[in-house]
Amino acid sequence: MDVKIAESWKVALQAEFEKPYFSELVGFVRDEYKSTIVYPPGRLLFNAFDKCGFDNLRVVILGQDPYHGAGQANGLSFSVNDGVRFPPSLQNIFKEIEQDMGKPAPKTGNLERWAEQGVLMLNATLTVREGQPGSHQQKGWETFTDAVIATINNQKQGVVFMLWGKYAQDKGKIIDPSEHFVLRAKHPSPMSANYGGWFGCKHFSQANNYLTSKGLAEINW
Repeated sequence: MDVKIAESWKVALQAEFEKPYFSELVGFVRDEYKSTIVYPPGRLLFNAFDKCGFDNLRVVILGQDPYHGAGQANGLSFSVNDGVRFPPSLQNIFKEIEQDMGKPAPKTGNLERWAEQGVLMLNATLTVREGQPGSHQQKGWETFTDAVIATINNQKQGVVFMLWGKYAQDKGKIIDPSEHFVLRAKHPSPMSANYGGWFGCKHFSQANNYLTSKGLAEINW
């Protein structure tokens, strides 16, 4: 696999990459790419870390699994490739941004534009088999992404964490709210969003208000 990752992340996570569990994880993932169809494409596996360097990171959005349909996943949580129909959760994210910020839905669901502004869109599990959600859970990815969150928590200050749904909120329990700005809401999927707790959360304006209070530039959502 020709994996791209920003140099600042290589430095920040060097100790993690050298641990035995990570070697086992790499072996498992490599075998999966050889034997079956896995998303995202291998070259985009660490896309979240390549497009948003550790030094530039200002916001973290936690997801769970990559999309498992053909052509959807591009290595960023909730993001899809250009030209791909918006999945329901992404539609609801854009609806909330429109209500919160007055910005109409964009023509593309590719969120690399957010990543390049310092938004890390991190899935708990970075790979998945085609058509099999959750198929790469409990293989080591969760240990790795817990370490990523711990590294951000311990080595940076004033990061905005957006935790949507119980899974993300449980995973984010290690975040120190005295050092970072933690936002919680229901998950934007229709199953939870339609029952209240997502629409009206105003996470995007709250994030920008916090960033400007710290003398940092807003995110152009």
